Amino acid sequence: MSSDSKNGINRLSAAGLLISLGIIFGDIGTSPLYVFKAIFNQGLIQKDLVFGGLSCVFWTLTLQTTIKYVLITLNADNKGEGGILSLYSLVKRKSKWLIIPAIIGASTLLADGMITPAITISSAIEGLAIYNPNFPTVPIVIAIISLLFLIQRFGTSIVGRLFGPLMLIWFSTIGVLGFSYIGQAPEVLKAINPIYAIETLINHPNALLLIGAIFLCTTGAEALYSDMGHAGKKNIRVSWIFVKIALILNYFGQGAWLIIHEGQAMGEQNPFYAIMPDWFLFCGITIASIAAIIASQAMISGSFTLIAEAVRLNIWPKVTIRYPSDQKGQLYVPSINIILYIGCLIIIAIFQKSVNMEAAYGLAINLTFIATSTLLIFFMLRKRVNKIWIFLFALIYFSIELTFLLGNIVKIKHGGWVTLLLATTIFVIMFAWYKARKIKNKHVRFINIKDYYPIISELSEDRSIPTFASQLVYLTSANAIHEIEAKIIYSILNKKPKRADVYWFVHVDVTDSPHGRNYVVNQLIPNKLIRIDFKLGFREEQKISLLFRKVVEDMVANGEIDITSQYETLKKHKIPGDFNFVVLEKIFTKTSDLSWRDRIIMECYRLLKYFGLSEEKGFGLDSSFVTLERVPLNIPNTENIKINRLS
Repeated sequence: MSSDSKNGINRLSAAGLLISLGIIFGDIGTSPLYVFKAIFNQGLIQKDLVFGGLSCVFWTLTLQTTIKYVLITLNADNKGEGGILSLYSLVKRKSKWLIIPAIIGASTLLADGMITPAITISSAIEGLAIYNPNFPTVPIVIAIISLLFLIQRFGTSIVGRLFGPLMLIWFSTIGVLGFSYIGQAPEVLKAINPIYAIETLINHPNALLLIGAIFLCTTGAEALYSDMGHAGKKNIRVSWIFVKIALILNYFGQGAWLIIHEGQAMGEQNPFYAIMPDWFLFCGITIASIAAIIASQAMISGSFTLIAEAVRLNIWPKVTIRYPSDQKGQLYVPSINIILYIGCLIIIAIFQKSVNMEAAYGLAINLTFIATSTLLIFFMLRKRVNKIWIFLFALIYFSIELTFLLGNIVKIKHGGWVTLLLATTIFVIMFAWYKARKIKNKHVRFINIKDYYPIISELSEDRSIPTFASQLVYLTSANAIHEIEAKIIYSILNKKPKRADVYWFVHVDVTDSPHGRNYVVNQLIPNKLIRIDFKLGFREEQKISLLFRKVVEDMVANGEIDITSQYETLKKHKIPGDFNFVVLEKIFTKTSDLSWRDRIIMECYRLLKYFGLSEEKGFGLDSSFVTLERVPLNIPNTENIKINRLS
């Protein structure tokens, strides 16, 4: 039985449906604010383009969102959790190169997290320009976004409880507004026929620009998968029926308004607000602004979760991760909060208006879709799905997504370069960190610990050597029980011999499952040398100091170990001995041995380490009980050194 079944998160319930509305559909649910504005791009309203654009939107939501994500991708759950890094964890053993699409998907999702708040909040607030065309909306957008990022440090669990009901009001509102307007031009319903979409894409002179604009209707589809762990696939699938109906009704209502105004210039008008009755307009702008803030909050929270996963999968530098509330899964990553905030301000400074942001939006998330499709194919292979179905999936969705990519590439010169630059920067950070760790691991030499059992036992009893610590703990990366880094033995025996009553080796294994806290204890030398292997899910907090203490307490309670200090006075009063963690920081002393590519990667790694957390903080160790030792990974040999001795 999967964990989502055990904890009931996958049960269909009213609460689950409300949660889905509140945190899953914010991004895709606010797309009616700007899709038709982007399709017509202030130009003349043409009836053929209304039918063609509507048909494209309808079938994009059907093929891309409903079939690919809701029906197919949600099946690729990792113990109830979703998202591109969860998917990568399921398939990474298939091939080493799959880290590339995983990093592309993660980096483009984060870049999307910078433009989503800017475009959604701007589109909503710009509705005020209906009252006054010269109304300064940019300062209000900046103020709302600043406040949104400011409150992240305090947690959003209280506000989060309101998200579901508020988004229920939003979807109900846009559905009713759209439905009420369809009656004024019912012929708009003919756009359901896919022939209109095909003819428009073939015959429209600016088909690529049109494709890029249409893609905006599905930009939030990835969130359906990324946030699956918060609501469960059944709740997402059922609530999507309501959401899709509301979206389609609103799009078709906007289409009816456009048909009525055929031949006119779109200009600064927004069909989304145009279908609202005058008496409802201010209320509509308010509801839209609230929905835009909720969509932005969902994207920010998703970015925090993504980075926390990336840190534990070793594709992002160790950074401070806080838990501002007791709500399950709520994180706050200060460094990412600042990066996203600065990114949003840059987007607003460059583009000013949502109509300009639309020209840049979609390129990054398009790459996420392609990366997800790539990993999904390997997931299907792992599940032994019929290869004919896998081939059809690849053919259909790579055709659709590569076509969208062609349309979005046109956006590069219109501002898409900004999000592409942001995504590329994040990709370089992730890839450099991942690759640098691989390079370092290649230079780590492991030895058989069994060969050192006698000397470790003797060292522990050698009274001629001062006691370094009663309990001496080393963090090791050795996967095999009887292996240890040569540098750890060097630290114990050669680099100022360290006598201790008990030596501990602690290994942390991040599993492919999102959750789980398990450990295994091996008494290599009974009561002298003990190894603990932690097996932690990639979404679990790595508070090694706390977890280690709990394990030791359990072992003491079970009579497996005695941690009483061996100092005579302390032993007499049965006082526990002190614990000291030794963290070895592996450094390169001679980078000339590396290829030029590896040298560049290691230079990037050094720079990133400067901004990241230290090893002891990254593992949640109390720095007052930590000894940090720097050890060289590659010691220059003396074979080629020539020197003359003078008599």
